[in-house]
Amino acid sequence: MGLGVLSRYLIRVHIGPFLFALTTITGLIFLNSVAQNMEGLLGKGLGLRVLGEFLLLSLPHVIALSLPMSVLVAVLYAFSELTASNEITALSSGGVRPFRVMLPVLGLGLLATTTMLYFNDQVLPEANHRLKNLMVDIGRKSPTLQLREQVVNEVRTENGRQTYFLTAARIDPVTSVMEDVTIFDPNQPTRPRTTWAERGTMAFNEAKTDLFLTLYDGRVHEVQGDREGGFQRVYFQEQVVPLRGVGDELTRRAGGSSRSDREMSFSMLQERAAERTQDARDLERRSRDRTVAAVSLALNRHEPGDTAAVLGGSNLRQARGTDTQAATVSVLARDRISQALVADTRMAVSRAEAAQEQVNGYLVEFHKKWAIAVACLIFTLIGPPLALRFPRGGVGLVVAGSTVIFAFYWVGLIAGESLADRRLGDPMITMWVPNVVFLLTGLFLVNRMGRAGGTSRGGGGFGDLLWSLGRRVRGWVGGGRGRRAEGTA
Repeated sequence: MGLGVLSRYLIRVHIGPFLFALTTITGLIFLNSVAQNMEGLLGKGLGLRVLGEFLLLSLPHVIALSLPMSVLVAVLYAFSELTASNEITALSSGGVRPFRVMLPVLGLGLLATTTMLYFNDQVLPEANHRLKNLMVDIGRKSPTLQLREQVVNEVRTENGRQTYFLTAARIDPVTSVMEDVTIFDPNQPTRPRTTWAERGTMAFNEAKTDLFLTLYDGRVHEVQGDREGGFQRVYFQEQVVPLRGVGDELTRRAGGSSRSDREMSFSMLQERAAERTQDARDLERRSRDRTVAAVSLALNRHEPGDTAAVLGGSNLRQARGTDTQAATVSVLARDRISQALVADTRMAVSRAEAAQEQVNGYLVEFHKKWAIAVACLIFTLIGPPLALRFPRGGVGLVVAGSTVIFAFYWVGLIAGESLADRRLGDPMITMWVPNVVFLLTGLFLVNRMGRAGGTSRGGGGFGDLLWSLGRRVRGWVGGGRGRRAEGTA
C-alpha cells in the first residue's frame, strides 16, 4: 500500500466517526441549550421565522464546544477499530512506523484548528451578538415586562395600529397589581379619552396575545370634539380595558446593544484590551500624583498653585475659603484639600482596578478561543497512543476516554479563567496550562507508542483500562499508608 493511498485511507476512516460524533454531541448540547431558553420563548406568539432565527443563532456556540470533542472521539474510535482489526499490526509488519500512521491524523487536527480559529474569530462573535439582541427584543415583547412605575409607558396594540399611554404609581411584578393607574387613549382624535383608577390588575389570555386591564374605583373623562363644548365624565367601580394584539408584533431594534467580550473578534478583543490598559495606566498615574500631593500638603511643602494644578483650580478655591493667606493654606483648608485628595485617590485606584479587570476579561476570552482551537490538534496526539495501548477497548474506551479527557480539560480551562478574572494569574499563562499539560502528555504517549501493547489481563481491552487505573489508585493509597507506617515506627 503506497503512502498516498494509506493517507487517504486513514483520512476516510476518520471522517465517518467524526461526522457521527459531531452530529450526536452537537444535537445533545443543542437540545439542552434550547431547553434552557424555552421558558422565555413560550407564550410570546413568536412566528416560525423568529424561532428559526433563534435556533440558527444558538448553533454556533454549541459547535464551538462540540467540534473539539468530536475530533477526540473520532481519533479514539478510528484507531481502536484499526488496532482491533490488526491493521496497525499489519502496517508495522510492513515497515510503516506507528508515528507515520499519525501524520494524516495530525493534518486533520491542523485543519480543524484552522477552521476553529476562523470560526471563533468571525462566526461565533457575530452569532452571539445577534442572539443576545434577539433575546432582548423577545424579552421586551411582553407588556408586563415593559411597564414601569411612574413612567409614561407606550403600549401598541393590533400590530401597532392603536397606541395607548399608561402610567401607574406602583406595579407589583409578582401579582400584576397596579395602583393609581392612568390610561390615555388618543386613537379617536375627535374624542380623546382619559381613564383613571385607584387600582387595577393585569392578565393575559391563554395565547399570551391580548392583555386585559381590570380597573377598580375610577372615572373616565372623554372630550367630545365633534360637538361644541362636548365633555363626558363616567364613574365606575369595575371596568375591563382590553388591549388586543399586544403580543403579536416583535419590535427589532436597529442598532442593538453593545458587545460583550464573547461577542468580539480577536482584533476587537485586542483593541479593547489595549484601550483599557491605557486607561488603567492613566488612572494609576493620577492616583500617584494625588498621593504625592497629599503627602506634600501634610508636610506643608505644597504651594497653592501646585495643589490647584493637581486638584483642578475649582476644588482648591472651594477648599481655601476667604480667610486664607496668599502664600500658605490655612489649617482648615489644608484638611479639606487633604480629604479631597484622599477621596480622589481612592476613586482613581478603584477605577484602575475595574479597568484592569476588564482587560483580564478581554484577554481571557482572546486566549480561550485560541486554546480551544489548538486543542483540536493536541487531541490528535493523545488519541492514537491511547487506543493502541488498549486495542480491544472498543466503544467503552471511546466514551470513557473522551469523557475523562474533556472533563479534566474543561475543569482546567474554567479554573484558569477564574484565576485570571480574579487577577491571581496572567491570562496568557492560566488559559494555556491545560493545553500544555495535554501536549506534554500526548508527546509522552507518542514516545512510548512503539512499545505499547496488551497486558496479561484482558489483552488491552476496556477491562484492562479499568484494572490499570484501579491498580494505580491502590498503589498510591498503599504507598501513602506504607510511608505513614514507616514514619510512626
